[in-house]
Amino acid sequence: MRLTRRGVAVLVGAVCCYLVGELAGYPFFRAVAGVLLGAVLAAVVATVFRPKVEIERSVQPDRLERGTPALATLVVRNETSRRQGGFAADDRAGAQTRKVWVRPLAPGAEATYHYELPTFRRGRVQAGPLALNRFDPFGLAQGDRTVGSTAFLWAYPRLHPARPVRAGHPRHHHDGPITDPPLRGSADLREVRQYVIGDEVRYLHWKATARTGQLMVRDYADPAQPRFTTVLDTRPGAMSPAMFEEAVEVAASLLYASAMAGQHCRLITPAGLDTPVDSGLRVVRTLLDQLCLMAQDARDDEPLMPVATVTAARPGGVLAVITGPVADLGAARRWRPDTVIRLGVPSSSGLGWIGAPDAAGAVAVWNALGAK
Repeated sequence: MRLTRRGVAVLVGAVCCYLVGELAGYPFFRAVAGVLLGAVLAAVVATVFRPKVEIERSVQPDRLERGTPALATLVVRNETSRRQGGFAADDRAGAQTRKVWVRPLAPGAEATYHYELPTFRRGRVQAGPLALNRFDPFGLAQGDRTVGSTAFLWAYPRLHPARPVRAGHPRHHHDGPITDPPLRGSADLREVRQYVIGDEVRYLHWKATARTGQLMVRDYADPAQPRFTTVLDTRPGAMSPAMFEEAVEVAASLLYASAMAGQHCRLITPAGLDTPVDSGLRVVRTLLDQLCLMAQDARDDEPLMPVATVTAARPGGVLAVITGPVADLGAARRWRPDTVIRLGVPSSSGLGWIGAPDAAGAVAVWNALGAK
């Protein structure tokens, strides 16, 4: 509970009137002071009692492309044996605040409210918690209480239809060069790790499970599995913030298409982000979550690729670099990128490079080159 500006002014007025009445000997001012002080006390009593309600929150859907409508649902439930009066509440929706007017609730009753969440910007949008607001009739005091949990909406970058990559430098086996022909069964044991939901039950390693007390599975790698690696330039000097959003959309579109085509995908940034290599729906969600929170968090004096990364062996498959119109590749040339995509320039292409003004143009040129 806290006094509003009006409440503070009334309280100060009460003190002044009382002092004037005492010093000048006027009973009228003492009476006015008593009335004002009584109004402030009544306001405090009116706002100190807060409604006891339970809040149930949901966001549908919780992951979507930016610009797609999303709905937050609030279920306000009175689980007490007394009737709860109506009240006003503010619900956080990202950087905005939604006003919710809750009607009076009988014992055991509930009310459902809906409102749209802002999805026009890429990022993770927080919904909640709900702040209950209690005002007295004269606006002298206000009581706030935060109830309910929070939910998050992931606004992914916009995805443009893209062709998965089809060619590139030959991949290397994790223990040495790829065999020709591939090893028996086209799958090699890479490691034994803890079981996660979605793993093949037939790959359970019973001896390791008995030894550790946890379900362990064999993790196999296909030596001939195609790969796609994307380097996204996150240096602020390489692109403007608006152009960086276009670059994130290009990276998301290409990685999504390749991962859904069964290719092992990898994302690298100058800030040191290096996602694990994998394919399928699980890696698609991981990559899109990373791109949802991606920011221009690298320093301008940092190289396009971390030194520890670029000095390692070049990964097999296709390597694409996404950067600005004049950014220097630096040591990244050692990995011999298959395609360098430069945004903020007129649509054009050449041997190993693509220029485009925005994400849609870059993906369109990418698709045209892949169709040849």
